[in-house]
Amino acid sequence: MASKTSVEFVLRPFEGLPGEADWVALREVVPSATATVRTRKAYGARDVVIATVLPAGWPALHRADGVLLVALQAIPSSGDASRDIAANLIAGGALEPGNPLEHAPAAIPGPRLQDVLEPSDTFEVTVHDGFDFWLAPDADVSAEAKASLDEANATVVPTVKLTGVESAYWCRMGDREFLRWAMPHEEEKLLDALARLHARREATLGAGTRLVGAFRSCGIVVPVWDLVPGTEAADIEQPTVAFQFRLEAALADDAPLDGNERRARAGLVSRQLTLR
Repeated sequence: MASKTSVEFVLRPFEGLPGEADWVALREVVPSATATVRTRKAYGARDVVIATVLPAGWPALHRADGVLLVALQAIPSSGDASRDIAANLIAGGALEPGNPLEHAPAAIPGPRLQDVLEPSDTFEVTVHDGFDFWLAPDADVSAEAKASLDEANATVVPTVKLTGVESAYWCRMGDREFLRWAMPHEEEKLLDALARLHARREATLGAGTRLVGAFRSCGIVVPVWDLVPGTEAADIEQPTVAFQFRLEAALADDAPLDGNERRARAGLVSRQLTLR
């Protein structure tokens, strides 16, 4: 039996936040990105920069210029990522400027992001080529720190957020390009819809592309497409919009899956990777 001080597991920790799928994408598949949110009056009514990752895996950083950054990819302390990140935000904001939060607070029940953040705000993501956002614009950087930052920047997978659809991210890994598209639909219904499209050969984003599987994290599915070598993000803007229309029609179809669709669904499930 769980103790009174334990934190309950939450399957969809970011549900109810604007841009739920983008929260998941930044937590799992986007290497370097930020989005600015605002806290409620009870939590300081301040702007906070939500970031994919911070130096040394810090959960939060209160920069010397007063900007508070909070990491989404920090090591979780409980089964509720929303509670964890809210705790890191509150603890980071209590630090004097110029200090990092090196360790997450203990995992005890407390406010979640849904309690801490203004509910009416959007979640506008900015994808970066590196991690220069770690530093204040006018910060003096030592040669050692600059070398460390350059090393981190060299590891960033080139990534672009598409503009025609929500929460879709093109990336280039070596000589291959992929699209990772976080979708906040109910998981079983989304898998059925993808299976319907796959069985009809309508799950592609154009000739030479293919739906290769999906990530599963924070209660939502992130389908992944293998793209034609050399494909740029702009090349798939229109195909993703067209796919969105096909997907919406498939999501609205409540008929039982036929044999081909069931086989397609089983193939998709077998290629699904749960991240956390």
